[in-house]
Amino acid sequence: MPRVKRSTKRSDRRKKILKRASGYFLTKSKLYQAAQEAVERSLMFAYTGRKQKKRQYRALWIVRINAACKVNGMSYSTFIAGLKAAGNQLDRKILADIAANDAPGFAALVVQAKAGLASKTNQAAA
Repeated sequence: MPRVKRSTKRSDRRKKILKRASGYFLTKSKLYQAAQEAVERSLMFAYTGRKQKKRQYRALWIVRINAACKVNGMSYSTFIAGLKAAGNQLDRKILADIAANDAPGFAALVVQAKAGLASKTNQAAA
């Protein structure tokens, strides 16, 4: 078999890994094998972190909406159910922004949710 020289491809691959590992502690930023393991591990954490970020933001939005609902004398679950019954399709991100920055606007949404709940109970009773 012919001899294979890997000069540029090998060095490019190593350079890419070591560049990603710059700033890591001790040998993890200098030695290729340790750097490769550290970079692989960090990429796994980054992948799971991107998934967790979505969950954490949704939880934050729900907390903000719930706090604004309590101020307006309503629970979060009844507020969301009322908005759905009223046909309002604002998502939680927008609702949390309104709750944090526009109190009168959120109060109007609470009134809309209460009206939606009332119409829902009237339909169920009929």
